[in-house]
Amino acid sequence: MIFCVEDDSNIRELVVYTLESTGLKARGFEEGSSFLEALALETPDLVLLDIMLPGEDGMELLKKLKASPKTRDIPVIMVTAKGAEYDKVMGLDTGADDYVTKPFGMMELVSRIKAVLRRSAREGVRKEDSIVIGEIEMNLKKHEVTAAGEVISLTLKEYELLKRLMKNSNIVLTRDQLLEDIWGYDFDGETRTVDVHVRTLRQKLGSAGERIETVRGVGYRMRE
Repeated sequence: MIFCVEDDSNIRELVVYTLESTGLKARGFEEGSSFLEALALETPDLVLLDIMLPGEDGMELLKKLKASPKTRDIPVIMVTAKGAEYDKVMGLDTGADDYVTKPFGMMELVSRIKAVLRRSAREGVRKEDSIVIGEIEMNLKKHEVTAAGEVISLTLKEYELLKRLMKNSNIVLTRDQLLEDIWGYDFDGETRTVDVHVRTLRQKLGSAGERIETVRGVGYRMRE
């Protein structure tokens, strides 16, 4: 899905039509507020973002996208006015992946979008080495966890417990499931063991530990 944020209805409708005619799904937005509302419900594969918008301009929206762990990895192509060199530099410095200059040809735009999507897909393979939920980031390759940017020292069992919860975010995992997955069939212990590890894990994560929710009488889940 491509989100196109463009206040000129003629350009917006033409872009959406062209993208869909080439096999890409697209949605258009006239201004930032409706775009942000849609973004809370759906994560697009790419955002085409005009700089000159009513209300919040494209640069402010780009900063919001890059400031949030949930949206910072979404590729963004900025649309700039002809000769607006400063806007191009600012957009790229703020995290935009590419830019197109008005007026632009539709086939050039489609080519730019597909190039950025291909590049993003390659980078996405590398990003599978990490899981990010809110302030918590788990680097699977380094076997390292950070919360609010600070490295957290975890035991092996705490790490495995957090990994199960993060990989199954918003899904309730029972104590028995966690006990079996992490301690194994032969572990001669009670589900109380899980409760103790969850408690210490929450303490180590600080305020970010509040994302681990207790589902009374069942188990735990990691809230996104």
